[in-house]
Parts: sequence; C-alpha cells; structure tokens
Amino acid sequence: MSIKKALGVLCLLFVIVFFSGQEVDAQEKFRIMFYNAENLYDVKNNPATNDEDFTPEGKLRWNHHRYWKKLHDVSKVITSVGEGYPPAVVGLCEVENDSVLTDLTCKAALRRHKYQYVITYSKDSRGANVALLYQRDQIKILSHKSYTPILGDSAKATRDILHVTGKVVNGKILDIFVCHFPSRNEGIKKSRPYRIKCAELLRQQTDSLRRVRKDANIIIMGDFNDYPHDISIKETLGARGVSDDLSADRLYNMFYDKGVQDKNSAGSYKYRGKWGYIDQFVVSGNLLISPRLYIKNKEAHVFSAGFLFEKDNPKYGGAKPLRTYSGYKYLGGISDHLPVYMDLVIRED
Repeated sequence: MSIKKALGVLCLLFVIVFFSGQEVDAQEKFRIMFYNAENLYDVKNNPATNDEDFTPEGKLRWNHHRYWKKLHDVSKVITSVGEGYPPAVVGLCEVENDSVLTDLTCKAALRRHKYQYVITYSKDSRGANVALLYQRDQIKILSHKSYTPILGDSAKATRDILHVTGKVVNGKILDIFVCHFPSRNEGIKKSRPYRIKCAELLRQQTDSLRRVRKDANIIIMGDFNDYPHDISIKETLGARGVSDDLSADRLYNMFYDKGVQDKNSAGSYKYRGKWGYIDQFVVSGNLLISPRLYIKNKEAHVFSAGFLFEKDNPKYGGAKPLRTYSGYKYLGGISDHLPVYMDLVIRED
C-alpha cells in the first residue's frame, strides 16, 4: 500500500472514531431542568382553592388567550433549555392541576416532544402543585409518591414534596424530589420555621432512602425560597458545596459555591436589585464521583436567554425576568424566575 493510500485510510479511521465518539456523547445527554412557572393556572374557578383571581371575571382578568400564550411560552422555555434536544426530566412548580399539564404536554407547542408527567395534589390554599415531566425513552418511572409537610398550623398548608423513582438506560435508579418551600411573604424570620420544617421532612426521606439503598442516586430540585447558605438548606438538609473531598453519603448543593462567587450579581431570581439562587439542585455525593452515572463537570447552570428578560427599574439597573403579572397589571411575560439545569452523564458498563 502506498503512503498516500495509507494516510487516506488513517484519516478515514480518524473520522469514524471521531463521529462515533460524538454519537456516544449525544446518547449520554440527559438534561435535568427545573422551572418555577409562576402561577400556571387554568381559567376555571376551583371552589376548593383560592384561585378566583385566575378566572376571566377575577382581578387578573385571566382568560383563554393569556392562558394559551403562557402554555406556548413555557413550551418555548423548555425546548430552548434543551437546545434542540428535549430535557429528559423537567421539574415544575406553581402548576395548578392535571388539566394544565395535559394542555401543556398534549395541546401546546410542547406536544411534539410527547412528555408524560406526574403531579402532586397538595392542600396549598392557592391550589399550587409541583410536577415532573419526563421522556419515557430516557427514564422508566417505577414509582411516585408525595410527602405533606406538617407546619404546625392548618392554615399554613403548603405544597407537597414529590418523590419520583425511575430507571435510566444503563439500569441505574434515580430518586428525584421536586420541592416548592413556603414563601417569605410574611417576612424572613416569621416564615423561616416553615421552610425548616419542609427541609426536615426532605432530610428524613433522603436518610430513609439511604438506609434502604446505600448507593441511592438522589436529585433534589426546587424553588426553596431560601438561598444555599440559609439554615434550611445548609444546616437542616445538610447540603454543602462541591469540593475535592466528596463523600457518597452526603448531599451537595450545585449552587452553593456560585452563591458565594456571584453574590447579588447572578442567580435565578432577582429581588430588589439583588440576584440569588433560590432555585437549586441538591444531589447525593455518588452522582459526583461515580464513573457510570454522574453530573457533567460537577456543574449546574442558569438558563438566561434574552427573551426571558425586561429592563429593571433604573435604581436597580440591568435586567430582570419578565413575569406574567406585576401586581394586577398584565405584562405578558413567562415567569419571575429563570430556569436552572444540569446534565447527567450515563455510561454503560
């Protein structure tokens, strides 16, 4: 064989190996997303909840046009976060019911991706729930349940914690929790005990899971209404920053270190000119050290496409998420939160 032909064969082999590697990478792409959809409600009045504002006759004048615009906009966000490849799982909060998720997954623009979903049925006074959308070819759901936080005051019922167990393509089991902790509307100090109660319940469930399955692969996502260094997350849940000294039996907050590095200048939520990471991922340590199932680059990210923003008040400067309503004024945006996401790498034996 001539040198020229030999070089040609080598080049051909290089191309085959290179593109084979690219195909493997694509097969390994398992994107996990969380998004607070800011009051994704239908237009019907539910007599059992305080959702009267979200009706055509209510104070917000919530009608079919606005509802369907929001559904298509949320679809656009999810598709955009996937970068042309739909996220394998999508955690959502502030969704009202099955009807809304059926419209989102089967009738809105998201329908082409054929998502299935699981939703809670909480006793939240406003009828808000959390949910998980999932791709059936990426994860097989084995079970799901919800846990109700007991806050010590029946008038303070909050959203349930959703727990979904599923099997991914290499046979490994994932335990996914979706949360929406109580808000700070009554003030940080007065409402803090409620978030701690939710974190205690979440910690009990993850500890129990580890006793049953020592190698449990735990992913917690949610709007915690607290920041990574607050008591409920750092102390009660016990989620610390990703470091070189990782342990499989501990929990790690994927935004813990960013909360220090980007203090007030970056995050998923902006309040009075200050950014912060209220929307977070917390994972078990083995998802940071396992060779078969691990978080890519040990990183999570905030999705910040331009269509999600509007200019902020001049005294704060910059931009902020364009929400659907400001008080009772309709703005036509999508949410006051930005989505967060991370990638899970799944390898065969």
